[in-house]
Amino acid sequence: MKFAKSACIEPMYSEIPFLDRFQAAKDDGFEFVEFWSWTDKDLDAVKAAAEKAGVGISGFNGDAAYSLIDPTHKEKYLDFLRKSVAAAQKIGAKSVTIHSNALGDAGIVVNHYTELSDTVKLCSMYDMLLECAKIAEESGIAMNLEPLNITTDHVGNYLATTRMAAEMTRLIGSPMLKVLYDVYHMQLNEGSLCDNIKAYADQLGHIHVADAPGRHEPGTGEINYTRVFQALEDCGYTGRVGFELFPETTTANAVKAIMSY
Repeated sequence: MKFAKSACIEPMYSEIPFLDRFQAAKDDGFEFVEFWSWTDKDLDAVKAAAEKAGVGISGFNGDAAYSLIDPTHKEKYLDFLRKSVAAAQKIGAKSVTIHSNALGDAGIVVNHYTELSDTVKLCSMYDMLLECAKIAEESGIAMNLEPLNITTDHVGNYLATTRMAAEMTRLIGSPMLKVLYDVYHMQLNEGSLCDNIKAYADQLGHIHVADAPGRHEPGTGEINYTRVFQALEDCGYTGRVGFELFPETTTANAVKAIMSY
């Protein structure tokens, strides 16, 4: 199977201006692009650049300075999420990504919430995700819940395993709320990539690709991406695969490695 490919144009194509990256990604064979934040973007310009290039917009982060696991954040979290959904509708994006903890600059976890019990964190996340699912279903904008690595990039993040994320979305049972399975993050946290893909295939809404260690293109680290992509195909995954990675040298070289798979 040939998966629809999405280039994350924040870390990729950094050699050129942001609005030029849409055409560059399209020219390189990507059907979609994605990026991290929307509040720092000119949405009209983003929409125009994507339409001119003929490339789809897979999505962007839908939360900001608020956390799913903090019950005092519920109103503010959902209010910002609705604004993110409106932004996605404006530019024609397919989805937004959501996280357990608020992330600051460079993805640093803003608050580790060591004072909150697991009971409070889990119940708060479940309660808010029920509302997230409703917003997704009403808007037509899918939501993907992303576990993050807690060893290297996002120390202190609560949601760290495929199992927790997938069991949460299974319990909620909405076709519009799934898991963003980031192969790089999950290799660092838990390994057993193909086993977890098989176990939770029904809950995978989006895939992120980078090699580990280093978070560069496939082939630069220890992950056997031939096996990973085969596992996705064997399990019937039909969604998009997003390449959220920092090129080891240049974007051009990273694209060559990506397309070799």
